[in-house]
Amino acid sequence: MRQHVNPLSKNFLEIDPIPPLYEIFENPKSSLHLDVGCASGDFLFELSSINKNWNYLGIEIREKLVQTANLKIKNREYKNLYFSFGNANNFFEQPKNKILFDSISSISFNFPDPWFKKKHHKRRVIQRQFINFLSNSMKKRSLIFIKTDVKELFEYMELTISESIKFKKLANKDFQYNKSFNPNKIQTNREKYVLLNQLKVYESIYIKI
Repeated sequence: MRQHVNPLSKNFLEIDPIPPLYEIFENPKSSLHLDVGCASGDFLFELSSINKNWNYLGIEIREKLVQTANLKIKNREYKNLYFSFGNANNFFEQPKNKILFDSISSISFNFPDPWFKKKHHKRRVIQRQFINFLSNSMKKRSLIFIKTDVKELFEYMELTISESIKFKKLANKDFQYNKSFNPNKIQTNREKYVLLNQLKVYESIYIKI
């Protein structure tokens, strides 16, 4: 079940300050993956425990989920995982996060809220302005992964990203997952649910050129 939170609310104009990488990761120079809309972090917990060669940062707009996730980190002593509360669109607007931008190797948008009503499309996480920020902030050859079970949303995201000349779509079948943030193709809870119900998953990978 999706829990709606209006990302345009003034409550989400800022995100939690993210400490320097050397304060939150044991190996701050490792490749960094950003998961936008990470929910309670189950996906990243599994990834970070299996693939310790990467660092993982999750951003989630529902504060209680972030608090719960960070509490788990303290209890289990994860060395390559961190969660931040706030609106991801505002994350890239903050100049103080520039050093963090330079470290990001890939970003995932897994099953974002579709906001089905047309008047609510402006609340979707992937917007033209956001993609412009990413195109100017992400380093070359960094990647964007999108995944959803809603065909209309998938087409919307693909169109929005493809409008930027700085991103090129990659063929999924040719992509080497063993070199990515998710070498074992770990599934999110939503993806497991969708596949269990024999529904279709739509996904694409884009590279910054």
